[in-house]
Amino acid sequence: MNARPEPSPEPGPADGRDATGRPETALKLADALVAPAPTREYPRRMRRFGQLVGAWAARGSRLNEETGEWTEREFTWVVGFILDGRAVQDVEVSSSTTHPSGFETVATAVRVYDPHAGAWRVSYFAPQLGEYCHLVATPYRTGIRQDGTRNDGKPIRWNFTEITPATYAWQGWVSEDEGSTWVLVEHNEATRLS
Repeated sequence: MNARPEPSPEPGPADGRDATGRPETALKLADALVAPAPTREYPRRMRRFGQLVGAWAARGSRLNEETGEWTEREFTWVVGFILDGRAVQDVEVSSSTTHPSGFETVATAVRVYDPHAGAWRVSYFAPQLGEYCHLVATPYRTGIRQDGTRNDGKPIRWNFTEITPATYAWQGWVSEDEGSTWVLVEHNEATRLS
């Protein structure tokens, strides 16, 4: 009696191959997203926000626009290159006594240099605060100006000022009259940790 050979098993996770038969890799989001350095295509342009790559201890104050009261806060701001060095992403992290990790991620911004426009496109997200903003960043004096609109339709202006290798200051402004006048609603100062 002739025995039939056993059919080969379908490629898949059990043999370390994906459904197409290619070797499977354990690629993680951070591995695919985070870049070690800026792109070599336009390194001078990447310096604009690239100079902020690292971790920062930040202190600031924020205006409650309804009550007129200012609230002090402290947070860590972590900045790194992403997307093969063609963008910079930051994450705002605060201490938390309720989160298992001991910290809470509060907000993130992605800043992508657009070589066709010669400007940076910025998208900011703070889900717990209900804040979602899109801005365009350009050089301004010795810092960076980011102009855009927040989700309530009001014009906003975010300025990085006094940027040094070890410190920076940041100001957030909002306009109630389409940019004729501006009101300071947030101010942060930071010292580099790494």
